[in-house]
Amino acid sequence: MRQALFSIVIAALSAPAKRASNIDDATVLNFALTLEHLENAFYGGALAKFDQQAFLNAGLPTFARGRFAQVADHEKTHVKFLSDALGAKATKPCTYNFPYTDPKSFAALSQILEGVGTSAYTGAAQLITNKDYLTAAASVLATEARHASWVASAVNKFAGWSGAFDVPLSLNQVYTLAAGFITSCPSSNPALPVHAFPALTLSNPVPGKKSKTVAPKSSTGTPTFIAFFSGLDKTFVPITNGEVAVPEGLSGQVYAMATTSGTEATDDTIVAGPAILLFERDSNGNLISS
Repeated sequence: MRQALFSIVIAALSAPAKRASNIDDATVLNFALTLEHLENAFYGGALAKFDQQAFLNAGLPTFARGRFAQVADHEKTHVKFLSDALGAKATKPCTYNFPYTDPKSFAALSQILEGVGTSAYTGAAQLITNKDYLTAAASVLATEARHASWVASAVNKFAGWSGAFDVPLSLNQVYTLAAGFITSCPSSNPALPVHAFPALTLSNPVPGKKSKTVAPKSSTGTPTFIAFFSGLDKTFVPITNGEVAVPEGLSGQVYAMATTSGTEATDDTIVAGPAILLFERDSNGNLISS
């Protein structure tokens, strides 16, 4: 299977498809490789730092570290797969800083990163014009989604999903989230046509309650709405006196963005974000954390 997919990608690279936005399929793959490098470094660093006893002392299941080692092998394989396919065009790993302090905070961040990875591949699907590329990306996406579900349910004891659909995120939205972990990159890396939005902060957000918002003004304008991304739904709530009413019913990993529009959350209207919000619920739908 791996060799077949590798051959597919090599063949597709020989005739990259162009879009009006000047993003070709190789660029999308290099963006994916940027994320895979990040995940590869994340797992490799944590497993080198924390041994089995550290995982047990943190109260995690006895099988957790061994499974995380398998996830790490998957990410390493994804890096090699994309690097081999892109050849001289392949972006190199950056230097990263991950804010975990123990195996438990590492597991919590793993759940978030795998969720972002799933949303990244889901959102990038519309940019891939070559069906063979799409097949390869779908294969990676399925594995990333399995990772996210396993970490959330088996390790962190939450639901293994956020709902019937995952959130598709754009390249800039994903890069904004990834950039927070990147401290520097090789100057030889190919430039990606992406940029990071300013940070958005929501204070103690809870569904059904008001939350103070902090979003800077930008060239786009002053934010007037917060867009909440949940599955395929976008809910726009006006900012009033620096606060926003968080919609009821939100569940799982939700993304919030400050916008100048009450109907669209695009690169032209987003002022800040995304901010990642976690609203875990029990099997009866009751909120258990926020």
